[in-house]
Amino acid sequence: MQIEWTDNAPRKIQTFAGADNPDITPDMEEVLTSADVEHIAEIFQTPLTGAYNWNYTVQDDRIKKLYDLGKQLNWDPEIDIDWDRPWPEFDAAQQADLMNLTDYPPYMALSDEQKEEFWLHTSAWSLSQFLHGEQGALLVASQLCSCAPTLNAKLYAGSQTFDEARHVEVFNKYLQQRLGMMYPINTHLKSIIDKILTDERWDMKFIGMQIVIEGLALSAFNTTRETTPDPVLKDVVYLVVRDEARHVTFGVNYLEEFVKTLSEEERNERAQFAYEACVISRERLIMTDVFAHFGWDVEDARRRVLDGFVMSTFRNLLFQRVVPNLARIGLLTDEIRPKFEELGILEYENLATDGDIDWASLERPLDTGEAQAYEQSMVEQFKDEHASHEAETAA
Repeated sequence: MQIEWTDNAPRKIQTFAGADNPDITPDMEEVLTSADVEHIAEIFQTPLTGAYNWNYTVQDDRIKKLYDLGKQLNWDPEIDIDWDRPWPEFDAAQQADLMNLTDYPPYMALSDEQKEEFWLHTSAWSLSQFLHGEQGALLVASQLCSCAPTLNAKLYAGSQTFDEARHVEVFNKYLQQRLGMMYPINTHLKSIIDKILTDERWDMKFIGMQIVIEGLALSAFNTTRETTPDPVLKDVVYLVVRDEARHVTFGVNYLEEFVKTLSEEERNERAQFAYEACVISRERLIMTDVFAHFGWDVEDARRRVLDGFVMSTFRNLLFQRVVPNLARIGLLTDEIRPKFEELGILEYENLATDGDIDWASLERPLDTGEAQAYEQSMVEQFKDEHASHEAETAA
């Protein structure tokens, strides 16, 4: 086994031979055989404080029921997904319109072939962040096995750790086998995962991962399912979302009672952390690494995309789960509320939360053909708003 230890995450884009995507032509000097594989590992230090639980009391409550569902609804990426379906057609013009790039000079200067390559890189970047986020969730869940104070939470964290391992497996396979390309972790995403992993307080890990990162992931995954033309990716995100919905519900239910025991100062400290995680998470939605790869002015391209109706609206819509969940557990404090209002996402605080568990929805059998009503309606709302905006602009 060859391991290269590094002080920082690598910044190199990887390409893979033999991918389903016919447009991938990897640099053959970079393609490794199984005998050449070198594992790239970055060390992080954490003052993790663990806790035994010696009475082994498993309370018959919502957390146990969520744990039981996790056991019942396991799935296998190799069995439950048909990876042999053909690569779909992609509408580059529509995507350029949505991202406000149609008349952007650096984009217009690209040939048709380069434009296809640009959108391939965009997809690879986005899905790579899903993969890296899932590795972060895997590491945090494994920490919660040690530091969660109750047996119920330890058992659930154990089941979530296996879920996250499966998510890393399936997104890694999709990127290598289906797309043939992988981007390094976005620096904003890396910073928040570093903070969560290295904080010694178990509840900070819950807040950062279960509420913010996984809450955003739920909306992002489901939106991806509603918009991707690839049936393989639709199945991947459907199966991942079924797990993630339980994880967020677990976090909300477990934290709701605990936060009530904190002092006002402690609540405000955690509310500030949640706010900062949301700010960082908004920035990680912008594909600056792709702009840099194509030689564009990164800040100019970033402003261009953010000035468009789609991104300015869409990245707020992704917080429709996070904000009401923060309100539910008591982290939209009077001190922090104005900061969320400045972000433009406080309007979501009275929407439905994941604390009120829809058991019928969580318990339904796995069926990759079913619709995802919550995010489907969100996407439809977004499309209606976009069409209205286009009509107003034309007038």
